[in-house]
Amino acid sequence: MDESFTKQQSVSILYDAALCEPPAPEWFQPEWWRQRGLVTDRLGGRGQALGVVSPAGHAVLRRFHRGGLIARVSADRFLGLNAARSRAFREFRLLARLRALALPVPEPLAASFEPVGPCYRAALLTRRIPEARELAVLASTLERSGWQQLNETLARFFAAGLCHPDLNARNIVLGGSGQWYLLDFDRARLATGAVSGHAMRRRLARSLARLVPPGWEVDFDATVGARRRSAGG
Repeated sequence: MDESFTKQQSVSILYDAALCEPPAPEWFQPEWWRQRGLVTDRLGGRGQALGVVSPAGHAVLRRFHRGGLIARVSADRFLGLNAARSRAFREFRLLARLRALALPVPEPLAASFEPVGPCYRAALLTRRIPEARELAVLASTLERSGWQQLNETLARFFAAGLCHPDLNARNIVLGGSGQWYLLDFDRARLATGAVSGHAMRRRLARSLARLVPPGWEVDFDATVGARRRSAGG
């Protein structure tokens, strides 16, 4: 993917050069889409991601927000004045690298960097995955073959060196094509070589354990899966 850059109204924008038009700063403001009736749904997450109908097609707008106690002081501002090092620009470029490796992630469309004094606000626009369903919703009905395919997909990411700090059941989705996708690469990175993925699998399994019904058990080790506990278990 070739990237392009524009700066409008002090907002720096990194975007896919294949887009029919350079994104405007308004594209990164949820209210702009709401006023035009172009919001399709709210997708959750810390920044309350929105499904929107953009000039590039169905997309997801996610504004970057802080979590934890610091969010009470500054919910959407991050320290720094270097656009290239901002969360949005880094995630945009990481998604482009992962797609170049033929790994299933959302297609990055545009990222924004808006300076506010010594801080910045940021947002990311990605192409929406058609008919996506969260693993969190599917976990208790997923067949063994589905878990196997998911583990094979995770193995491909780990072989590429992905270090994902928040791999959980809500940022893994199954697309309508039957392909698993990983989402939300804020603060993720690629190591110089393959990684074991053990800690990431365990984090994912812990999130699954909070979601599956009573009487189910979740694997925590070399693979991830959930299954109904046997009568003698």
